Amino acid sequence: MNALYPPIQPFRNAPLYWRSSLVPGGDMLTAEYNDHTFAPHWHDAYTFACIVEGAERYAYRGGEHVAYAGSVAVIHPGEVHTGARETDFGWRYRVFYLPVSFVLGVQRQLTHPLPGPVSPEDALPWFGESVIYDAQAMQRLIAAHRLLQAGADPLMAESVLIEAVSMMLIRYAQARSPQTPVHRDAVRVETMKARLSADLTEPLSLTALAEAVDLSPFHAARLFSRETGLAPHAWRNQLRLVRALPALRAGASATDVAVAQGFNDLSHFTRYFRRAFGVSPGKWSVRPGA
Repeated sequence: MNALYPPIQPFRNAPLYWRSSLVPGGDMLTAEYNDHTFAPHWHDAYTFACIVEGAERYAYRGGEHVAYAGSVAVIHPGEVHTGARETDFGWRYRVFYLPVSFVLGVQRQLTHPLPGPVSPEDALPWFGESVIYDAQAMQRLIAAHRLLQAGADPLMAESVLIEAVSMMLIRYAQARSPQTPVHRDAVRVETMKARLSADLTEPLSLTALAEAVDLSPFHAARLFSRETGLAPHAWRNQLRLVRALPALRAGASATDVAVAQGFNDLSHFTRYFRRAFGVSPGKWSVRPGA
């Protein structure tokens, strides 16, 4: 749909998360949104969001981006981003959340004719363009998404999926450039991350966090927010959400998962979960359809 010609009626807030046995550990989303706003969050997977109708605006890597109908928005694992409508009508899209291991596996197939495990030395693919307009790649991604959701012939569905991801990698990915030498502030941030993630059920004050890196609470919070895009408490809650997903996929109750990840109660967990994923934990953890 051309962005200049909006739908006759606004979209609804109607997300559907689902899974396929062909993408172990992955998640897919078929959704339309009107007035939902995603809080800053991240995924531990590669996100390929195919905008079918409307337009989505999102903050990502220090900039504001708009993905119109016909585009694929790419978000890298661990990168904080938001999401909201660009027009009054909202947007409709189909999204892949592909595990890093899956994308690396497809990348390895492109360079190694013989099957084999992914090597720790394999460079993570990096997509320099955040919003990609490529009608052919978009069509293949949507075709794969539909086949997986319908539980179609696995031979055909997996073939189309690998073809679609390969097309994205060949045309738009590159090995991420080597990181610059680690500086003192980066070491402090990593130390704070380790302290925040060591025990997610442990009550932790900002003062105690700051003491771990020999900074005042004010400077520790400011440094952490500047380097990660999230305040320490928000980063810790997002990590709790990410670590909750495997248990939810396995069928654990949302109440048990909330307690295990350090949330005060189910309502607290549900509120954060909905802001990050657009649905409640119960609606997210549907059983696989294929």
